[in-house]
Amino acid sequence: MLTTSTVPFVDLSIAHQPIQAELDAAIAQVLRQGDFIMGKALAEFEAAFAQACQTQLAVGVACGTDAIALGLKACGIQPGDEILLPANTFIATLIGVLHAGATPVLVDCAPDTALIDLNAAKAAITSKTRAIVPVHLYGQMVSPQALLELAQAHSLLIFEDAAQAHLAQRDGYTAGSVGTAAAFSFYPSKNLGAFGDGGIVCTAQAEVAAKMRSLRNYGAPRKYYHTELGTNSRLDTLQAAILNVKLPHLNAWNQSRNQAAQHYDSGLAAFGDRGIVPIQNRSGTGHVYHLYVIRVLDDCPINRDTLQQKLEEQGIQTGIHYPIPCHLQPAYQNLGFKAGDFPQAEQLCQQILSLPMFPGITLQQIQQAIAAIGLAIGEN
Repeated sequence: MLTTSTVPFVDLSIAHQPIQAELDAAIAQVLRQGDFIMGKALAEFEAAFAQACQTQLAVGVACGTDAIALGLKACGIQPGDEILLPANTFIATLIGVLHAGATPVLVDCAPDTALIDLNAAKAAITSKTRAIVPVHLYGQMVSPQALLELAQAHSLLIFEDAAQAHLAQRDGYTAGSVGTAAAFSFYPSKNLGAFGDGGIVCTAQAEVAAKMRSLRNYGAPRKYYHTELGTNSRLDTLQAAILNVKLPHLNAWNQSRNQAAQHYDSGLAAFGDRGIVPIQNRSGTGHVYHLYVIRVLDDCPINRDTLQQKLEEQGIQTGIHYPIPCHLQPAYQNLGFKAGDFPQAEQLCQQILSLPMFPGITLQQIQQAIAAIGLAIGEN
């Protein structure tokens, strides 16, 4: 064995330990106040998060999937509207579009960045195309300038899926400030994570925010007065209080992730001629690295699955985000897509491997992961 210590894929305790007293106090305050639903901490967090994302308004909901579904509805998406989205994203993006009643139109990705291919998106536009959902995958934004040019040329609404890109930046924009609205997730392992599920929609448009508040609360703009078909999807006050404590630390945590990625980039550069290639960073320090993902190309001495197994044997925990593209998932075969429709996404799903990444990961842990890769491919 290379080492007897394990490098975890994610370790949340490192970020939580220094602020444990603040977290305890925030939770205790909510318990004392008893405002568990739509309480004071929720309003405070919504305002703070909107400001952090350089937008005006934010509406907390129960999860990131609801943020997409309700957010699209709040933006005026109707049944029959076609929405462009990438084939290589977490299934929640697709589910959100379907729950909004829209027609998903999947498109391929750029293999070097894993982000949506905007040329492919342009080619898929029809007279029914109403919106595009760019997924800021792995912590890197889709180019805002290119997005805005496409949207303006074809009168498309931009609805950002920023579930993995809290405070990411590119082209002078912050994730959540590019389009009409944006969805975020606060799943515990996200860059800004709650102690359970949670989500939020950011927007600069007051009418979108107002409709979001109604939709999340049974379709009622005021109590017991229901003007539309809403649901029960509210960010709990307890979770908002926790997120309030964590938000001021998010920039530092993101910087820690970006610095860790630079160490990975430097150490893995020697393996480029052996088929180990990191997903490219086109955003510099604006990439917040929710995940650090490498590609295992065909000229690597071993395939991705073998590499993952060998790393596990050396105590390096890894993940695959995501192993099956949306159009090949069994539940969604009725959408009419088939194998071969999106070759870049399909190939990428066979190549990608996510390495340990979290704020506070040590240089020693990164070097251990790099050394284990070298050993596995015969470079040590």
